[in-house]
Amino acid sequence: MVEHRPLAKLVAHLILCLGVAVVAFPVYLTFIASTHQPADIVNGTMGLLPGSMGLTHYIDALFVGTKQIKSTPVLQMMANSLVMALVIAFGKIAISIISAYAVVFFRFPLRMFFFWMIFVTLMLPVEVRIYPTYKVVADLGMLNSYAGLTIPLIASATATLLFRQFFLTIPDELVEAAKIDGAGPMKFFRDVVLPLSRTNIAALFVILFIYGWNQYLWPLLVTTDASMDTIVYGIRRMIVTSDANTDWHIVMATVMLAMLPPVLVVIAMQKLFVKGLVETEK
Repeated sequence: MVEHRPLAKLVAHLILCLGVAVVAFPVYLTFIASTHQPADIVNGTMGLLPGSMGLTHYIDALFVGTKQIKSTPVLQMMANSLVMALVIAFGKIAISIISAYAVVFFRFPLRMFFFWMIFVTLMLPVEVRIYPTYKVVADLGMLNSYAGLTIPLIASATATLLFRQFFLTIPDELVEAAKIDGAGPMKFFRDVVLPLSRTNIAALFVILFIYGWNQYLWPLLVTTDASMDTIVYGIRRMIVTSDANTDWHIVMATVMLAMLPPVLVVIAMQKLFVKGLVETEK
């Protein structure tokens, strides 16, 4: 019998609403700041209602950038970040699903040794191996290029582990049936494994896209040309030491624009994302 506790439900909803308010208020304040005059922001006279300069500020941010310090237009930075996020997401998924497929469905010497070598790289994030990685990228002439931004971040032990754990749940009978039907390894991979992995791929794509979009340290190191700035690093370059010299209205508009692509990806793939995280029966 289900117990109805109106008071408990009310308290739970109030706590959830409070949590949403705590998270949403800084975003709302950022939006409000992007619509007000620069003097209102600097002087602390900005209200909590939208101003009249919103459209102008967003157009300036997209196509002009900041005026105090000449910065790359936000449209260019968003394009750089989009390329980086998409290449990292698709690259990680492609490499990880192939490596996990080889480890699970092929029998070759030292198979588990190679898997554990991949797994051990979880203990070596980019921040730990930053110098040798940068040295290799510089020696190969990939500074200030999309290749330098993306290739060093493509390998993913986490995605390989997740795909391996999923592949282990595929019944052996399905593998045997495919062999009886004459399906080779690549046909089995294309016609059976990939369709079954759809929700896992979607969930990983959302996570990896946001990971690539939010990169700051690596673009900071491998790009010196302003035209190669990514959106997250570009926001930091817009903020100068003296508050009076920072175009805060443009910075706030840029922050709002920077949030749009990840939010749109999450919304568009929400159902598949949730299924990929919680679904157990395939």
